[in-house]
Amino acid sequence: MNIIEDILTNITSYLTALGASVTLPILITIFGMILGQKFSQALRAGVLIGIGFIGINLVIGLMAGTVGPAAQALAVNLGVNLTVLDVGWPASAAIAFGSTIGAVIIPVGILVNMLLLWSGLTRTFNIDLWNFWHFALVGALVGAVTDNFWIGIAAAAVHMVIVLALADLSAPMIQKYFNFPDISFPHGTSAPYILFAIPFNWVFDRIPGFRNLKADPQTIEKRFGVFGESMILGLVLGIIIGLAGFGFDNPREDSIAILVLAISLAAVLLLLPRMVSILMEGLIPVSDSAREFVQKRFPGRKFYIGLDTAIAVGQPAVLATSLVLVPVTVLIAIALAPLGNQVLPLVDLATLPFIVAMMVPIFRGNIVRSVIGGAIVIAIGLFIATATAPQFTAIAEASGFSDTQGSQLISSLVDGANPLTGLFFGVANLGGWTIAVLAVLSLGFAYWVSRLEKKRDIVRAQVEADAAAASDEEAAKA
Repeated sequence: MNIIEDILTNITSYLTALGASVTLPILITIFGMILGQKFSQALRAGVLIGIGFIGINLVIGLMAGTVGPAAQALAVNLGVNLTVLDVGWPASAAIAFGSTIGAVIIPVGILVNMLLLWSGLTRTFNIDLWNFWHFALVGALVGAVTDNFWIGIAAAAVHMVIVLALADLSAPMIQKYFNFPDISFPHGTSAPYILFAIPFNWVFDRIPGFRNLKADPQTIEKRFGVFGESMILGLVLGIIIGLAGFGFDNPREDSIAILVLAISLAAVLLLLPRMVSILMEGLIPVSDSAREFVQKRFPGRKFYIGLDTAIAVGQPAVLATSLVLVPVTVLIAIALAPLGNQVLPLVDLATLPFIVAMMVPIFRGNIVRSVIGGAIVIAIGLFIATATAPQFTAIAEASGFSDTQGSQLISSLVDGANPLTGLFFGVANLGGWTIAVLAVLSLGFAYWVSRLEKKRDIVRAQVEADAAAASDEEAAKA
């Protein structure tokens, strides 16, 4: 068993060192050939996906490199000392895959997904293998709390069940808003937030006046012309964030920093959608092949192809919401410091688009609703990240992650502040047996979602039949 674990650990460690932009082309090429693609087709798709991820990471890196210093400066200017460092999702992924759970998470995740597809408890065929690290991180956290490897594996599997059910639940809204047919997002960063967005939107729809407020990108651009364009919004927000962080005590140096930040954020809003389009060019053939593959083996059943939320982060409302949330997130972290928050948002400020990507469709692209909803979940998440930071740091050190800056605690907005991370952490602290209870509840939730989907199918089929009948009647009259 130790030999097998060592082999899996070495393989996972190697893939983690390569990073998503190299690992995904390899996995997608192999996966495409399994799905029946020719080697040349699978290779082209894999390379395009890798290039797309490099492009997205370059743009997000630009955002992190320019926004981070401004956020730190703002915290210093307001005299707040936040002791938990946000190391960001790349470090979190390395920590997750470097853990003992991470060594086996890909085969475990595929097995769980196949069992759920076979039983009808999910419609999502998750081909986003890289993001299995989210399941590994939760499993590693639970394993560390309970000091039990197998309970950690069970927690990772249960986490995947919940995320797949959430992907199924949100799929109709995702498909309609982004115009992605038969696509879902079983993404550990994004999916949990729909549990907040749905009730929030219900409340917003019942507030007089506010419910009629139109604040989608199309309405804003129509009303404000060029000043409503996403890149101009990035420019303006860059100036505001720069002024708040750097001030204007030294006109020459501060003006340079502010203007560089402003044009960088304008570039982010223009370039990120272009990078996403490259990623989509590679993903679409794989998605089509995966759809054919599962339909042949499960005839008569409807399936969704589970992809990375990265394909949605370039949408204008998602980007606009994220940029507004950058200064809001820092100010929330500072305001909540007296109440116990110790996390300084930093690296993952650039990944706010992933946090809000599945909330925005539920809010129908309304940027005001999305910012309010995003601010609330981030405020809650900061307390989760603060509570889990000691254990997060411990599993980081166990995984060989050395960038903890001495004795400083670390965490991240992406998974450290995630509501499902908080749920599993809280449950694990009650005792390892509680994971079994959570497993039963998660399967019950998946069953409820599957029944809901069947009811949706019946309604959809009836609507289509009525439309066809009406069309035939009109044709007969003509």
